[in-house]
Parts: sequence; structure tokens; C-alpha cells
Amino acid sequence: MQTNSFVVEQKPFISILSSMQPICTKRTTLDATNYILFQVGHKELVIKGTDLEISLQASYHFKDGAIAEPCSFLVSGRRIFELIKELDGDIRMDIDHAQLVLTSGRARLTLNIKDAQEFPPFPERIENLMELDAQFLLKLISDVAFLIPQNNANPALNGLFLEISQTDMKMTSTDGHCLAQVSTTRYTLEEPKKWLLPRRAIFELKKILEASLDKMIFLGTCAKQLVFSGSTFNFFTKLLVDTFPEYRAILSKDGFVAAQVDRAHLIKTLRRSSCLLSGQQFLATQFAFEQDELKISMKNKEVGALDEHIQLEQFSGNPLEIRFYAPYLLSGLQTFTNEKLSFSLKSASKPIIFEAEDQERSLFYLVMPVSATASQQ
Repeated sequence: MQTNSFVVEQKPFISILSSMQPICTKRTTLDATNYILFQVGHKELVIKGTDLEISLQASYHFKDGAIAEPCSFLVSGRRIFELIKELDGDIRMDIDHAQLVLTSGRARLTLNIKDAQEFPPFPERIENLMELDAQFLLKLISDVAFLIPQNNANPALNGLFLEISQTDMKMTSTDGHCLAQVSTTRYTLEEPKKWLLPRRAIFELKKILEASLDKMIFLGTCAKQLVFSGSTFNFFTKLLVDTFPEYRAILSKDGFVAAQVDRAHLIKTLRRSSCLLSGQQFLATQFAFEQDELKISMKNKEVGALDEHIQLEQFSGNPLEIRFYAPYLLSGLQTFTNEKLSFSLKSASKPIIFEAEDQERSLFYLVMPVSATASQQ
């Protein structure tokens, strides 16, 4: 009788199954998306998962195997993950009719499997556009992903806007109050491209990059999906069809005045200001910019008050008072690493724009001011 069996190592195999969990545990209109597809070849196992929005394909070269003929089947993604997690060392898998038999040491377990034909169509025919440094891509994503809203009323804000032109590559995110953008001249395309990637896809890709050992990955397209590919995985994501807001005008610094402030000092002050907030209270902090000093104050009748002075450098404008919500400033400034924060401002109704630049990337973080009326409310 022909048999199909192969051996996997628990640690690398559980890592693959772990990356599939956010996909196979998401509720969809098809029961089959709760399963992952196993495609067993003579030397390689290909595993696929999809929730109809994002898809992941991973390959694993098994340790030992006796494969009479290639076969495919579906197995519960959550169940096999939970079982493999409780086993150790080498695990033998035997495909026996409608069951997958797992053997490890003295443990012998079986899982029911289903026909592979029930699995929804999976993306194929990838067209690679460029090769990217994996850790550099991870850094770029981390610079802006924190600001992507989860359920904004405007669907176009619930994603990361990726643009690649003949001059640079940009990633932009906004929640309507703040805007973060990172750009690099390291990657360009002769034919400009732009895509709006869902928030969920960005954070799943971030996890994959953090766990991957690949130094380089490919960015490509597949039908109407974007694909990120490593040596052992292909990550597919559908794109948002909404139009990302036109942001270029708001990043213009015409008439703005530049200045610098000590980053560590400002962040600590903002943290103290945030500590004086209570519950869902929306209280703005007042910033008074003068020739060589930044005065920061905030008063919460229920909690207390803050009044601090920070040295301001290279400010040549007229004295200016602006109100900002401290948590908005704080969330974006965490991504800056320079000792001195460079920023530009113009008036009480215009945003403050922080920026930093190194040899490989430029980073912008913009925060809109809070009106006195909104602050009191």
C-alpha cells in the first residue's frame, strides 16, 4: 500500500503555523478559510492560508519523507497549531485517508483532514518589481505604521499609502489629526506606482519581517494584490480602493520658521503633561515659543497643573502661542532618535512639522493645533 509520510522539526514548523494564525482564525464567509492548505511534494511542504483579504504561503523542506505521490489536503489551522505547540523535537506526519497522524515520542494524535478542493482560489503568477532590504523596509514601516487608525470613519485613512516614483519611495499615514511620512531615494521605479495597503496587512507583514532571517525580499504584484516575497514565504494583500487624502499642500513649509529643541527634555515634559490628563478628557497643552525659550503649560482642574521651560534654539520668529494635545505629539516623536528635534511652525492655526534626515531616509511628523474653543470643550 502506498504511504505518504514526512518528518518536521517542531521549532521551525511551529513558527510557520504561528504566522498563519491571524489568517486562519479570522471569521469570513467561507468555512474553508479556517483551514490551511498542505501541499506535500517529494522534498518540500507548501502551506497556504487565506482570509480572502490577506494570504500567506510558506515553504518547508522536511527532514525526511516517504512520499509515494504528491498530495494536498486541508487541516484546521488552529487545531494543528495547538497540537504541534505541545509536542517536542521531530514530529512524523502520516497521511492516512481522511486523517493526518502525528507521532512524536510516545504521543500519537490524529486530526481530520478535508479535500483540498474546498480551499478558495489562491493568488498565483507573481510579477516582481524590485528587491528590498528586509530590515530597512521594516524600519520604514515602523516609522509610520503606528499612526494608521483601526476603524476611522473615513476608510481611506485605515491604511498605509505607498508611493514609488522615479525619484523616491514614500510611505504616508494619517489619522486626520497627525500625519507621518518617511521617504527614501534608495528605491525608485521608472513607471510610478501607488498603493493603499490595509492596516491589518501592514502589521502582519511587520511581524513576518521581524521573524524572517531573509536579508532581502521582493516587492511584486499579483493581479490586483501586492506581494512581499522571501526565500520561504509569499505574503499577499488586497488593496484598499479608497483614495488617500491629498497631503502635499499641508506639508508645505512656505512662511514657516525653523527651530530646534532637546528631544529627551521635550518628550519627558510631554509625558508629564499626559499624566495630568484624566479619563477621556481632551485638554490641550499650551506652547509659548519665544526667542530662546519654549514655555509649556497645562492645567487640569481635576488633577493639577504643569508649567515648564525648555531651551529653544535657532528660533528667529515672533513670539507665538499654540495649543497641542500632548499625546498626539508624544506618539510620533517616539520614532525620532536625534538628540535635537528640528521643527517648523508658522501660526496658531497651522501645524507643527517635525523632520529628521539621515543618509538613507527622511522622516516627517505633522501635528495639527487645537483651537482654544476645542480645548475648553
